[in-house]
Amino acid sequence: MASFEESLKQLEAIIGKLEKGDLPLEESVRLFEDGIRLSNACKADIESAEGKVQILLKKKDGSMKAEAFPKEE
Repeated sequence: MASFEESLKQLEAIIGKLEKGDLPLEESVRLFEDGIRLSNACKADIESAEGKVQILLKKKDGSMKAEAFPKEE
């Protein structure tokens, strides 16, 4: 399985090819499908990483408490 960075580079390359607009329809559709697959994989990696990120908050008694990092809407 490709790393997040590798998937992102592949996705960027696909976008570049599609933006040129000089590909046959069949090739464009295949690249689009590959792009959707890579985009979903990147999104899953990001969501997984967000779930692992925590912040430490200092409680009034001086102890530390781990809490989930707040998600942006």
